[in-house]
Order: sequence, then C-alpha cells, then structure tokens
Amino acid sequence: MDYKVVIAEKISEALNIEREDVLKLLEIPPKKEMGDYAFPCFSLAKTLRKAPNLIAGELKEKLDLPEMERMEVMGPYVNFFLKKSVFLTEVVEKILAEESAYGESDFGQGKTIIVEYSSPNIAKPFHVGHLFTTVIGHSLSRIYKSQGFNTQRINHLGDWGTQFGKLISGYERWVDEEKLKAKPIEELNRIYVKFHEEAEKDPSLDVEARQHFKNLEDGKEYEVNLWKEFRDLSLMVFQGVYETLGVSFDSYAGESFYGDKMDEVVEILEEKGILTESNGAKVVMLDEYNMPPTIIKKADGATIYATRDLAAAIYRKRTYDFEKNIYVVGTPQALHFKQVFKTLELAGFEWAKDCVHVGFGLVKFPGKMMSSRKGDVVLLDDLLKEAVVTAEKIISEKNPGLKDREEVAHKVGIGAVIFTYLKNGREKDIIFDWKEILSFDGETGPYVQYTYARAKSILRKNDLGKQADLGLLHGQEEFELAKTLDGYTTAVKNAMEKNEPSMITRYVLQVAKDFNKFYNNCPIGSAEASLKNARLQLVIATTTVLKNALGLLGIETVEEM
Repeated sequence: MDYKVVIAEKISEALNIEREDVLKLLEIPPKKEMGDYAFPCFSLAKTLRKAPNLIAGELKEKLDLPEMERMEVMGPYVNFFLKKSVFLTEVVEKILAEESAYGESDFGQGKTIIVEYSSPNIAKPFHVGHLFTTVIGHSLSRIYKSQGFNTQRINHLGDWGTQFGKLISGYERWVDEEKLKAKPIEELNRIYVKFHEEAEKDPSLDVEARQHFKNLEDGKEYEVNLWKEFRDLSLMVFQGVYETLGVSFDSYAGESFYGDKMDEVVEILEEKGILTESNGAKVVMLDEYNMPPTIIKKADGATIYATRDLAAAIYRKRTYDFEKNIYVVGTPQALHFKQVFKTLELAGFEWAKDCVHVGFGLVKFPGKMMSSRKGDVVLLDDLLKEAVVTAEKIISEKNPGLKDREEVAHKVGIGAVIFTYLKNGREKDIIFDWKEILSFDGETGPYVQYTYARAKSILRKNDLGKQADLGLLHGQEEFELAKTLDGYTTAVKNAMEKNEPSMITRYVLQVAKDFNKFYNNCPIGSAEASLKNARLQLVIATTTVLKNALGLLGIETVEEM
C-alpha cells in the first residue's frame, strides 16, 4: 500500500483540491517523533482565509484514516503516524514474496535506452579517470534494465583521430617490438608520450602525423594494418580490466565504425542549408545559440569528433529507435554535446531532444592533473590489483580462517573502489587518495558488504521456524528499518530519473546503518521463538534489498567476510 497516496486522496476529498497538488505538499518530517508524513497548511491560508494552524485542526477532524495509528496537529501541520505492525508486515511480506524482483518494474517495457560509457582511447592507458564513466554507465544500464527498458550498452571506443597519425610516426621511430608484445599499452603509451616531447622540438613531426592520419582515412594499407594492430592489442588489455570489474557491453562500435557514414552527415546538413564554409572548413554556425560553430570537416578535409558523433546518433536512432540516448562523458565535454544536439535539431531530427549528456567530474591528484601526453597517469589495473591485495590483508587479520578468502577479497576490493566512485554526486570531482579509496572504515563499500555478511551469519546461526507472526514487529528500530527498506523502489526511480547512481549508494548506506541499529537493539537469538522468527524474516528482507541495491551499482555481495 502506498500510504502517501492514501493520505493524499483523503486530504484531496476533504479540501476539494487536486490529489497531485497534495502529493507535492506532503513531507517526511525531519524527526521521527513528529510522525511518518506531514501536511503543511501554509499554502491554503490565502484561499481559505484562515490561519494555517486553524486549517490544520479542522482538516484533522474531517479525515477518516483507519490506516493510521493516529493523527496529530502540530502548529500549521497535520502529522500522520503509521500503524507500525501493519506497515512492517506489509513491507516484509512484499520483499519476501518478490525477492530478487523487489524494486523492479515494467515501466520501460517496449522502450530502448542506449547508454554509452567507458569509451577508452585505443593505444592509451586505461587509467583511474576512465573508471568514473565506466562504473556510472554500468550502474545506469542496470538501473534502467531493472525498470523494464531494453538497455543497449555501447562502448564508443576512441579508435580514430589524429592521435593515430602521431602513434604511427612514433612507432616508425621508437618502437620496441618485444615490449609491444609483452606490455602493449605501456609501449604504445611510451611512444605517444615521446612523440609529444619530440614534436615540441621538431614541429615537422606534427605535419607527418597529420599525413599518416589522412592516409588512414583514405584506407591506405600500411596505416590501416598498423591501426588494426594497435586496436586489437588495446582491446585485449581492456577486456581484462572489464572482466575484473564485471562490466560488459552489447556493442564496441567506436569512432572508426562511422567512417563510411560521415559523408551522409555532410549531405544531410547541406540539404538543410545549414552547412557553411569558414576558413576552408565546413561548419554549422551556432552564433544565435551563443555557441561556437560545430566543425564538420577541417580545412584539410579530415573529420572530427562532432562528425562522428552526429553519424553515431543517426545510426543509433535508425538501428535501435531509442527512447533515450545517454552519453556518460565528463562534464568538460558539455559544450561539445550541446553543439552536437543542437546541430541534430537544426538538421530536422526531432528526436535530438532524447539525446542526453550525463556528465561527471574529474579525477584529480593533489597538486597536479592527469595527462596521458606527459605520462602522468595511475593505471586502473594497478588500482584494482592494489585494492584486492589490501582487502585480503584486512580480511586475513579479521578472519584468518575464512574459506574462499581470495574470492572474497576480490569482491570486497573491487566493490570498495566502485563504491568510492559512486558515493557522491557524479558531477563532483574526486581527489584521488589511495588511503581513502581503499579504506574499510566509515561510509564505504566494505561496510555495506560486511553488514550483508553479518545478516547472513545471523541466518546461518538461527533456524527459521515454519511460521512467523510479523505482527509482533512494532519496535522503533524495526519500524525504522522497514521504512528504509520500503523506500528502495523510490530510490531506484529517483536514481533513474536523475541518472544519478549515488542515490542508490546513499540508500544502501542508510539500510546498513538502520540494520546495525536494529541488530544492536533487538535481540534475535535470545528472543522468544515467535518474535525471533519474525525478526529473522526482517533480516532476510534486509539481505534481499542490500543484494538487489548493490547489484544495481555493479557490486557483488559476500556471504562471509
């Protein structure tokens, strides 16, 4: 039962105002002693020509709500108190009945959502900055899928562009073939960094690199074969990282995939009369929208990111007929996507409004910025390995006899890293701190995983009876935990609407806190049999919600820790 809707309907009838308007006004009181819902009467004062506190008193007398334990007038508010045992029973029974489907819906049935994320650059290190887009996108794809959408996960690889001309020039001069086979990304990155160092001394290298890329675009065999080698070697390394993270994709169609689709983009823009020439380049002017022009072709005829993004959007609409096309790309690219979306709109594609840029902050290092050109990066593979090693050390100290310690350490270590990246709003920058990312104390992934493991331990130690009278659950800690568990569906819905996985992260922290408070204040093993069984049902419901929620974040649970 949706008690908020029930209350809103009764107030709507009593005051003769729209239910939706009441729903907007209903609040959750800041303190539990003030009730579970509150209706403020301030906005009615002008219409009814009465003081808000008088309106509240009269409204209370008109309401007949047998679902409530009681109603109280507190100044200008009518506060509503739920019947604890009834509410608890409903919540726990629903969770136990639905199990892994709890929190899911068919809201998006028949509709397709595209989520583009990760998208590393070929031949460059997969560094800690790439993890931001990867875990946000992976989580969003799971959130949308849980709500019934057909979710297409796309890894739009950075496998095209002038950097390949630079890499080919550097390869010809400085490659170490043995190192390339042993550690391909490291060797290709070394070459790339060296190219930029040398190009500062000798600008002719840049001219040569541009010619190599032009040859690549023209399909010259030498450049194409080298490009394929760089791509294959890079994907082999990337796949190892994705397997460690539990991340997968439905498509690896990167920038190169759209190489033969860009001429049509130029034709469409020309037919619409919005393509103009500027200093030899072909552009779409966006002055009246307070934006720089969208460059479609450079003066030398080469295409750029925008051209490929336009081709990709058109291809995706034709192929998937998406409801929403989401780009999980850093906030510094906000202007780029505004230009691309506006260009699509000017080209007559009404679905341009369904293209959404989901931005996120930077991963910063104290005192400096990451730069692949200078080689100043922390490799993601190194971070993940270090996280697992740290997790295993801590687990060995706390539980030396634990079975499957390596598997548990893997799940806990990787979960700790993912949780850190998703803990706060995605647009906030992350200051990279080894100690904080690998911390097992405070508001962390390991804290939530440990809470789940503790709950599972309780269930292993206590036999569950055949019958449980959930009506016996009416204590404050039990009630608060049930209210939080009941809020899972809302948390998922809000995370989806705002494309904000941190709403799930903050939610699971609250579940963990409320469960531990319940565990510390409500004896289970020593309780009378029927009460014990009822509390064990609440424990089962908690593990179900924790596992479902962590799954939406891309984090696995552990039975012991």
